[in-house]
Amino acid sequence: MKSHGHLPEAIPSLNILENMGENIIVADINYNIVWVNKKASSLLAKIVPLFGLDDISDMIGLNMSHFHKNPERQERIMEHLTGTHKARITIKDQFVADIIVNTIYNNDQITGYVALLQDVTTKAEEENRKEQMIDALSVPILKIWHKTIAIPLFGGFDMDRGELLVTRVLETCTKNRIQFVLVDLSGLTEYREETASYIKKLCDTLRLIGAECIIVGISADLAVNFAGSSFNSPTFSTSQQGLQYILKIEEDGNNI
Repeated sequence: MKSHGHLPEAIPSLNILENMGENIIVADINYNIVWVNKKASSLLAKIVPLFGLDDISDMIGLNMSHFHKNPERQERIMEHLTGTHKARITIKDQFVADIIVNTIYNNDQITGYVALLQDVTTKAEEENRKEQMIDALSVPILKIWHKTIAIPLFGGFDMDRGELLVTRVLETCTKNRIQFVLVDLSGLTEYREETASYIKKLCDTLRLIGAECIIVGISADLAVNFAGSSFNSPTFSTSQQGLQYILKIEEDGNNI
């Protein structure tokens, strides 16, 4: 599909590239860098020294392969590129970025390439972000209705995850004045000795702040493993039974 309309003389195309708010790099048909916009220049000032360059201006004229760990593979990708190529790249093991490369056409002939660098972070920031995502997934907290949350636990359960469970649930309960916490164990595939102790610790701690812990999803095997632990909290084999228990308490409270 072709473009429509005309750019007025007061809005040169170069000014558009400068003011897009993106890190833009333009290369010719032979993959030699010919132009870098101001935003990209500011960003790359921290990166080019990693490639033995003193200044951003030293990039101009260099082939894009100079910045690739595996230039042969990159050349194969570029040779067959007719539209858009997207990738997540690591720069000298210190920065991580998303790169989007688009072909530039003139009269149906490829005349160059424009690359956009997005979401550039240091490797440490990227690892920290991944850890935060893993933490959030390892202890998912779902608000199912007013003053009630559900904690579905999946996979294995070790000491680190146990500490994270207690900390995150307590923070959520105190911040949102949660009254009921439904802990679903049906997704646990690995049992460790500390599993029961952390579940008990969570229930006991919640009781101290005025919240009630309801344990659901206890299978026959899990019941055997938990037999030696003295839970003072309601336990049910299914989530439905646990929810019915909560509803009954709320109904009884409303009838007082």
